[in-house]
Amino acid sequence: MQLHELKKEYKDKKAKRIGRGGKRGTYSGKGQKGQKSRAGHKIRPAIRDFIIKLPKKRGFKFKVIKVQPVAVNLDIIAKFYKTGEIVSPNSLLKKGLIKKYKGNLPKVKILGSGEVIKKLIFQNCLFSKEAQRKIAKK
Repeated sequence: MQLHELKKEYKDKKAKRIGRGGKRGTYSGKGQKGQKSRAGHKIRPAIRDFIIKLPKKRGFKFKVIKVQPVAVNLDIIAKFYKTGEIVSPNSLLKKGLIKKYKGNLPKVKILGSGEVIKKLIFQNCLFSKEAQRKIAKK
């Protein structure tokens, strides 16, 4: 037996055409009612449902999520900085003490844990009351 002598045992089955009436009853194999049983049905994208839920009031704005400042303690700053150096978000980033948040430099808050041994210059930093008191002493 060779390849050209082979014959199919069964004929190919044709794809069923639905929704054409005939012997399939009133629903033509599509079930009852609903979007999927209609001609030319298209499922609505989920984004449209989200848009509908947005308020249509004048001046409506979403609440902005405020980013908390990154906390750095005085004892950690004392380890990494020498006397007279400038402590700023940029210098903290270079020394690896803070990381960028979504590509931006975060605000830095200096906390009062530890003692101030060296005289340092602080720029663009927020302070806790305890840290401010300790730095003012020095």
